Amino acid sequence: MMKKIILIVEDEPRMQTIIADYLEDEGYQTLAAAHGIEALELFKSKRVDLILLDIMMPKLDGLSVCRTIRKQDSRVLIIMLTAKSAENDKLLGYEYGADDYITKPFSLKVLVAKINALLKRADAGAQETPEIYEIGRLAINQLSHTVTLAGEPIELTPKEFELLVCLVRNKQRVLTREMMMNLVWGYEYYGDLRNVDSHIKRLRQKLKSEGRLITTVRGSGYKLEAGQ
Repeated sequence: MMKKIILIVEDEPRMQTIIADYLEDEGYQTLAAAHGIEALELFKSKRVDLILLDIMMPKLDGLSVCRTIRKQDSRVLIIMLTAKSAENDKLLGYEYGADDYITKPFSLKVLVAKINALLKRADAGAQETPEIYEIGRLAINQLSHTVTLAGEPIELTPKEFELLVCLVRNKQRVLTREMMMNLVWGYEYYGDLRNVDSHIKRLRQKLKSEGRLITTVRGSGYKLEAGQ
């Protein structure tokens, strides 16, 4: 059986070595990066099953790395490592697509338990992850970046498509404008939040009858209903 590969992104050499040695003793294969740019280069060139991603790093921080990976539609598992314990930092990590979170200092046994649980769950659901989402009369193909309504193609801009996929992946969950701005445009984008509203308006128009599935939650944001 092929070993699972874990990419350790940690700028402290001693911590990087300790984690790598422990994981290899547990039967994993490891790769290591000292900063975000190196992590992205390794991720593009190597097969990686899970990433241990430190938030505070030189050159490119962990949140930026996480967002960049998720923008590529990658579902690689990501556990954020950080010395921060504030709830807002954890929420931000989850908004950017992290699967789990562990705060330094941590027990290596707990870390391995989290890794094992995530990989087991991912393996169990690997065959259940759809390439095509069907919502109401809509079919959203993530591979070809196409959308059809009752079999008829709908022309969406790249941002409109990303916004729709963002809503689909979080079906029945209320997304704030800030969350959608971060997930679709990126956290470094400083545009007006009303840009989200204008894109939602155009998206609803293009989806025609199924535009009704995108509901406004007053004072909060937007939600995609399940559809019939």
